[in-house]
Amino acid sequence: MSAQKESKLKWLERELPEGLIVTAAWLQKNGYSSSLRSQYVDAGWLDQPARSVFRRQRGELRWEQVAISLQTLLEFPVVVGGQTALELHGYAHFLSRELREVHLYGRRRLPSWMNKLPLEQKFVFHNSARLFRNDPITRGLTSLSWNVQTNQSQSADPIHGGFNVMPWGQWDWPLTLSTPERALLELLDELPNHHSFHMADKFMEGLASLSPRRLNKLLADCHSIKVKRLFFFFADRHQHAWLKRIDREAVNLGKGDRMLVRGGKFDPVYRITVPEDMDAV
Repeated sequence: MSAQKESKLKWLERELPEGLIVTAAWLQKNGYSSSLRSQYVDAGWLDQPARSVFRRQRGELRWEQVAISLQTLLEFPVVVGGQTALELHGYAHFLSRELREVHLYGRRRLPSWMNKLPLEQKFVFHNSARLFRNDPITRGLTSLSWNVQTNQSQSADPIHGGFNVMPWGQWDWPLTLSTPERALLELLDELPNHHSFHMADKFMEGLASLSPRRLNKLLADCHSIKVKRLFFFFADRHQHAWLKRIDREAVNLGKGDRMLVRGGKFDPVYRITVPEDMDAV
C-alpha cells in the first residue's frame, strides 16, 4: 500500500466515524476521486448502501445514523420533529406499532437518496417555514433566549441553538430534535389528513410538563390558525398546570369557522369541526 493511500485511509478513519454516512460529493471535496472510492468499496473499506452514498460499515444501517450524518458531517439543515420527536422524548408509550416514518423538518428538500437506503423507515419531509414565521429554520426559536419580536437569540450556534440534542449510540452522537413544545405544534399541523385527533389527544394527555415560556414564544410565532385553535382545543380538554400561564391574548386565533373534519361536530369555542366521538370541551 502506498504511503499516500495509507494517509488517506487514516484520515478517513479519523473523520468518518463507523456507521455514519457521507456522499460522493463529500468524499470528492475531501480528495477521494471516483476511482479511489471504487477501490475502497471493492476492498471492503467502504460500504455503499445506495448510489453516491458511502459509510464505514458498523452493523446494520439505522435511521438515526442517517439523521445524525445529515446534521453533522453533511451540514444539512434538518431536525427530527413532530411525532418522531415526541416518541424520542418518551411520550408515545400508548403506541404499540413500530416506528415506520421519520419526520424531518427543514427548508431544503431531503436528498433523493435518503429513501433508497436499506431501512424499514421512510423519511417524511416537512417545510419548517410553512408553520413558523421566523426562520433561521426556526433554529433557536424554541430556545428560551430567543426573542420573537427581534428575531434574535443569544445562542452562538445558529443550527442547534434552540433544539434538544439527544445523545445516541455507543459514542453519544448528537441527534438534534424539536423540543416537546415545538413537536406538539408540528404534530397538530398534520391533523386530520396524516394524524388522527385521537392520537393527538393521547399525546396531549401525557404532556403535563411543557414549558409555558417556550409555548408562548412558539404560539406567537406560529402563523397557522388551524394549529393554534387545535392546540387550545386539546389543552382545554386536559387542563395541565402550564395552561394557566399561556398568554391567550397574545395568540391570534383568526376569524371564521374551520371545517377540519367532514361530518364532524362543531366546537363553538374554537370554531372548528372535530370528530363526533370526541367529548365536547
